[in-house]
Amino acid sequence: MKNEEQARSLFWISLSDRPIWHQFLICSSGFFFGYLVNGICEVLCSYGWYFTFVQGFVYLILIYLQGFTPKQMVNPWRTYVKLSAVLMGSHGLTKGSLAFLNYPAQIMFKSTKVLPVMIMGAFIPGLRRKYPIHEYISAMLLVIGLILFTLADANTSPNFSIIGVVMIMGALVMDAFLGNFQEAIFTMNPDTTQTEMLFCSTVVGLPFLVPPMILTGELVRAWNSCSEHPYVYGVLVFEAMATYIGQVSVLSLIAIFGAATTAMVTTARKAVTLLLSYMIFTKPLTEQHATGLLLIAMGIILKMLPVNKQQPRKSAVAPTIEVDRSLVENADGVEEEKRPLV
Repeated sequence: MKNEEQARSLFWISLSDRPIWHQFLICSSGFFFGYLVNGICEVLCSYGWYFTFVQGFVYLILIYLQGFTPKQMVNPWRTYVKLSAVLMGSHGLTKGSLAFLNYPAQIMFKSTKVLPVMIMGAFIPGLRRKYPIHEYISAMLLVIGLILFTLADANTSPNFSIIGVVMIMGALVMDAFLGNFQEAIFTMNPDTTQTEMLFCSTVVGLPFLVPPMILTGELVRAWNSCSEHPYVYGVLVFEAMATYIGQVSVLSLIAIFGAATTAMVTTARKAVTLLLSYMIFTKPLTEQHATGLLLIAMGIILKMLPVNKQQPRKSAVAPTIEVDRSLVENADGVEEEKRPLV
């Protein structure tokens, strides 16, 4: 856990005065709910760029209703320009790689996200985070287990293309940088709220969506399709509201527990979603499914055991963090006194 002295809340639920496992459970539950709804609604939503654009405006309305205004910002806009550029780069490379990689190959690469997040944390200015060896083992067990589970009933073997591999690797690097950069912002400016980060990222990110919509012709096709089926906008608004809960919950996890733990939660969510699909649609589970689930469980247990033993805090070995203000400044551009992080 990090930034323990900073008051945190998730919507109207105070987190700071709760035990650490309560905080983790609340944030994880919000994330699982939001992205479970998102996964169901995505089946009906075939225009990714356009629907993300509409979703962004729903986010802004919800943020406004929460009472947030730009006057409450503690970070400069240029910080969020960097953040949004990386986010859109990751999104574009991921979508583009689908033209060169088949589904099993994409699953294999995306399932490894937690590992580059942990490695990248050692190089991000403001973090310089080092993880004990057992956390790397935990992440590897989780990754291998998820790959085994998701590919257990794949109809085809992974098909690799050099261009596709380069694109998906680039997306993974950007994803790793994104999570750690968000953690660095929360670390360097503890007054940063989840609402501020989501608001600024959305405002800066929306213009990045316009060029791909126009160049691919998706803007016209999506507009005509939604005009013929107006109910789609109702689905979009509902999905955006649920995903908004998921997004704020993810940012809360990053602010409190760090990028690597959050990446493990998001990776575990894929396994839970797949397992639920097997239970709901009564698909048969094979030995490979069971092996994958066992490895996932071992990875999660190995990750959580040190947390349960971390009493009291003074005797625990915490990840090393070196403060560097080259990426994150305060809203006035003035370097403040470095805050000790314990």
